[in-house]
Amino acid sequence: MKPQGASTGQAVDGTHVFSREIAAQVRRIELRTKGLVESLFSGEYHSVFKGRGLEFADLRQYQPGDDVRAIDWNVTARRGTPFLREYVEERQLSALIIVDLSGSKQFGTGRADTMRIASEIAAILALAATANNDRVALLLVTDQVELYVPAGSGRRHALRLVLEILTFRPAHRATRLSTALGFASRVLHVRSIILLISDFLTDEHVDPELRHALRRCRRDHDLVPIRLTDPGGAALPNVGMLAVVDPETGMRRIVNTGSARVRARYAQARLDQQAHMSSLLRDLRLEVVEVDTRRDYVPALVGYFRRRDRTSR
Repeated sequence: MKPQGASTGQAVDGTHVFSREIAAQVRRIELRTKGLVESLFSGEYHSVFKGRGLEFADLRQYQPGDDVRAIDWNVTARRGTPFLREYVEERQLSALIIVDLSGSKQFGTGRADTMRIASEIAAILALAATANNDRVALLLVTDQVELYVPAGSGRRHALRLVLEILTFRPAHRATRLSTALGFASRVLHVRSIILLISDFLTDEHVDPELRHALRRCRRDHDLVPIRLTDPGGAALPNVGMLAVVDPETGMRRIVNTGSARVRARYAQARLDQQAHMSSLLRDLRLEVVEVDTRRDYVPALVGYFRRRDRTSR
């Protein structure tokens, strides 16, 4: 990895692929998300992510009924009459969108593969954040940091992030989310929102640092895991002898899908992996946005923000 390259918004070893189809897709995403952001999603986003805190604005004289806890006693002593400190909400936030580009995302039984769904969700979040006047950064990862675009704001910046997400082709295919989270901890110097988009098809055996990295990011930042699942991938089809390739390791093997035992073992392994990851996220008290990639993802996103808004109130 070349940190200096990543920090300036350049690909480490990956490439970008531009085409008319990509240009049309960017335009479709912009048109679709514009309505969502303006009519609904921006409001939900705003109601949950309200700013870093309070910033001192001014002093004013105490009025009957004011909260006495806001009295500035030093100023009151100097002036001989009670004065209050007034604050305003510090509106601008910093958000980091992390997109897992590992090989497992190239599968899908719905209208698009998991990678495409991840890209669209990241685009919506980027546009929602910039519509909220927040600064947004982008981190594309596999088992390594593939691309980092530092935080910026405004529509032009958001569209740049959308283009990066759609055109970037990673140099690697494996998964190691702890690498992404460790990088985020190093580059984020203020408390930020981290939106982690992944299928989470990993565990602590493959990624021993995962628990620690998740715990650290949860402690220092507002970490929102967005898990993409395709139930169609949880079962092997009964089609006899089948040549399969692991999309992350490139390992090839022949599987007898005609065997009920083989199909059952595969299904159980997938269930165990998902259960283990769910348990890990639950232990860390992380509320997960669950997205079924065969369905419209917008209700899942909006539903999450609405639940979170009710909880915060």
